[in-house]
Amino acid sequence: MRGQFYLDAYRRSLGAEIMADVKIVPSTQLVGEELHLDLGGRRLVVKAWRTAHTDSDLTVMDEDTGTLFAGDLVVTKHVPVLDGSILGWLGAINDIAQMPVKRVLPGHGPVIDNWASALEQQRRYLERLTRDVRSLISRGTPISAVARAAGEAERDRWKLFEEYNARNATAAFAELEWE
Repeated sequence: MRGQFYLDAYRRSLGAEIMADVKIVPSTQLVGEELHLDLGGRRLVVKAWRTAHTDSDLTVMDEDTGTLFAGDLVVTKHVPVLDGSILGWLGAINDIAQMPVKRVLPGHGPVIDNWASALEQQRRYLERLTRDVRSLISRGTPISAVARAAGEAERDRWKLFEEYNARNATAAFAELEWE
């Protein structure tokens, strides 16, 4: 868990006083594939996803409004950050695209009404990264060079590209090198 890391980071940036009463509350209920909740007229579906952005992604769908709280499975503006499986994430994007969603609250970026377009941009980035990494692997390119080259065509389309793309390429390399 990264909980303590985030608590410490927020204490540094927001101040100890504001964070004094903030605590990590451990979950008390396991989410198998889906968990259906009725909060007194508000029906929610909590879905656990196969390894994608991370190995523990969850989304929450408000069935009444068609709002998907997507967490980091969907991001806008900020380059997607790969901590799980690039192939799993592409599969999750395909599944999300089939959901009866009206709007998406992404993990990073504004609320998305035109969520299909935002999802397509994210798919484009992950597919480009996958193609580039596979191509470089097939040519015997070392991981350090793959980290510098893969996904470069997407550089101008994403904020924080410089900070995260090399990391994404390295993670994709580790997954794809044994195909």
